[in-house]
Amino acid sequence: MTCNIMLKYSMHEKCHVSQPLPHRNCVRHLPIKMLCVHSVMCLFFSYISYFQPEFNFSSQSYFHSLTFVHFPSITSPSLQPMKALKAAAGTSQPVLSTEQVQTVFYQIPELRDLHKAFYTSLRAKLQPDEVMDPGSQQGLEREEDPVTQLCHREHNLCVGDLFHKFVNQLGVYRGFIDNYENAVDIVQKCMQSDQRFRTLAESMMSSRGSDNVKTKYTFEALLYKPLDRVMKTTLVLHDLWKHTPPDHPDSITLQEALRLSSSFLSGVNERSHCKRSVKLSRGERRQLMRDGFVVDVSENGHNLRHLFLYTDMLLCARLTSAGRQAQYRFCWYLPLVGLKLHWAAEHLPSSEYQVKISKTRAKMYQLKQALQQHTKGSKVSVSRAVDRLRRKLEECEIWLLTNMPSFTLDLHSTSGKSHTIRLFSLYDLTEWKEAIEKQSGNCIEMVPPDLLSVTSSCIKLRMTQQPPVHCVQSNESAHMCGSLYVMVQSACGLQNPSSAYVCVEVDSFEFYERRKQTCLSAFCVTPQWDEELVFQVDGARQLLLVFVSQTENGTQDDIVGRAVLNLDTDNMLKKWKKVTCSLGQVDVTLSIKYMPHPLEPPSTTPPVQEPVFCVPIGQVAMQESVLVPHIVRSCVEEIERRGLKEEGIYRISGASSEIQALKHAFNTNYREAVSKLRTVDVNAVSGTLKLYFRELPLPLIPSERFRDLADALDIADPYLRADSMLTLLQALPDVNRNTLLFLLHHLRRVAERKEENKMSLSNLATVFGPSLLRPPVARVDISQEVEVQVRVIFIYLQCQNLPEAHLTKHLDIDDLET
Repeated sequence: MTCNIMLKYSMHEKCHVSQPLPHRNCVRHLPIKMLCVHSVMCLFFSYISYFQPEFNFSSQSYFHSLTFVHFPSITSPSLQPMKALKAAAGTSQPVLSTEQVQTVFYQIPELRDLHKAFYTSLRAKLQPDEVMDPGSQQGLEREEDPVTQLCHREHNLCVGDLFHKFVNQLGVYRGFIDNYENAVDIVQKCMQSDQRFRTLAESMMSSRGSDNVKTKYTFEALLYKPLDRVMKTTLVLHDLWKHTPPDHPDSITLQEALRLSSSFLSGVNERSHCKRSVKLSRGERRQLMRDGFVVDVSENGHNLRHLFLYTDMLLCARLTSAGRQAQYRFCWYLPLVGLKLHWAAEHLPSSEYQVKISKTRAKMYQLKQALQQHTKGSKVSVSRAVDRLRRKLEECEIWLLTNMPSFTLDLHSTSGKSHTIRLFSLYDLTEWKEAIEKQSGNCIEMVPPDLLSVTSSCIKLRMTQQPPVHCVQSNESAHMCGSLYVMVQSACGLQNPSSAYVCVEVDSFEFYERRKQTCLSAFCVTPQWDEELVFQVDGARQLLLVFVSQTENGTQDDIVGRAVLNLDTDNMLKKWKKVTCSLGQVDVTLSIKYMPHPLEPPSTTPPVQEPVFCVPIGQVAMQESVLVPHIVRSCVEEIERRGLKEEGIYRISGASSEIQALKHAFNTNYREAVSKLRTVDVNAVSGTLKLYFRELPLPLIPSERFRDLADALDIADPYLRADSMLTLLQALPDVNRNTLLFLLHHLRRVAERKEENKMSLSNLATVFGPSLLRPPVARVDISQEVEVQVRVIFIYLQCQNLPEAHLTKHLDIDDLET
């Protein structure tokens, strides 16, 4: 056990006590002379309640525990373990021998007296008017606004002498620490071999936490409390000295007390190599289940940390180096019992921050190119330059991992503590979420953690040695370098209708975007996307897929399943390959193509979404690699989800403010626009779709076809007229033709509910005719224009053999096995 790890944590990290202190908001309003008083009082309350609120691990409860072990009659007449064991040692059937009793309870009476004297003296100075019974907890319960009372009563309170006296007697703990392993050995052996001892020990294994929930822990955990208290006393001393003004009389005394306490811990560290882990009441040992690097998100910023999932808790630590030896500093922990999880995608950072991210990526690309040039030369002459470039490249990638917006996981403990971590990918978040929920479901207790030994053992137990940086990996020729095309087509297997999307991630360098996702599908059990995602990859080996469904009201995203697809360049080189992946209960069909080519340097400016309004529809479709623009599909799907029964749909106009907000969202952030579609009035959605077609610089049906369509309307034979108009429709450009067909089929489905929505084919043709078809510049009579516009759309809506629309271009696909 390396005790100095915890000490170094307290010396370098932000003050832990400042966050949960009572009345902390009043600090800024206190005079300078009163700050020390406030600090003393707050540190005292932190000392008695902060470090282990889940088990009421206060100084008073610690004193209570020592009393319970040594003098149980104070707590309960029926529990007299030490007295009973001593009495039985002199009989013919002893539970423990006299020597064993002395070993198990070695120096506990002295520790109890030492702590009682310190606790009583400190309490008396802080609350001199209160008479406190050490065996009672009523004093704590009667406290009311203690900081304010104390600050008004005394400005120059001194407690340094008490701490100095206390640490000068820490030698009492030395004997206990040296004897600790022997005491634990005896307890463990007797628990296994002697039913009488086991019954006696189990009668001591209960405590009520801050939430008044009864929790079980072992005799062994009780014996560990004095070791834990040494470290916590040093942490409190450091925080108290840090908050004490230099001119205060206590400053020098507290500094000396801190030096003595730190020196004591250093000595313990040299003599104590390891300690046993705490044993759970079910007989299990605390085991490491999973570990990995995450970003700890707090008010003080984003910091790269190592997260450890144990049998009954989550431990967050900071990896540091002391010389050549790596070690961990404790940051925080949360018990798994009752732990609640909530995940979300982070919003895009500010434009200035996006510029910084883009510049860092460009710098990484330049470093990578320089590194490749150096490795081609003599290894002896360039080894230092190569190492320097690798370090710079790794620093840039770690900065991106720490600061790039990704996915957050909020952790909420029943004790009220909460922490937020950021994962580097949605796939990584899914794995962590599943592992924590599985272990939390199996966990029915929380043993007070041996923070010293658990943290120090992380070095030996860890399975992840370094952050997921790709720059340290060898650049083998088999790795991909070029463009990777992923066409996400459809999914099946959903049990209930929902909107869904697929998040696709590649394990490539951070030069380019590594994560993209499809649009949100229509609300159904067989989602259809037919959406192409293009990645610029360098060093990619795997494709990570996560299937996410969304509730009907759009308030909650649920991760349904995930999968990993190994990328084989030979099977997808320059031609599409189709594959079906199982993501939990859902099977997703997608096609992949790889085109190798030299990569262009990443841009130093962040990518900006191209607008869709007032832009030729062919250009929008080309940007999105589709035949029907996403805005058309999204609006149509939302209207069919909740607008088919809306009376006057497409005829009644939505609120202008909502339509303009949707227009802005589609022009700047498509995913935000899709989210807005779920919440605005459905008439605003229909108004946005009409506005899109109305503001096209070139109409959906080209103006040069206006005269041909007008002539076709004059054909008397209805069958010949329909054939002629379908021929003209088939001659339209691919994007125009398929978008028009997609819209026509949608309007026919709307008209099928005309009894409810009062919108017949004729009404719909009247609404859309002027927007979809416009005359050439040489205008004719306006009444004739409108008649042609409406009749053309009406006849198309009536066609019995209207072709189906294609959402994406046809792919030349070779099937692969699932």
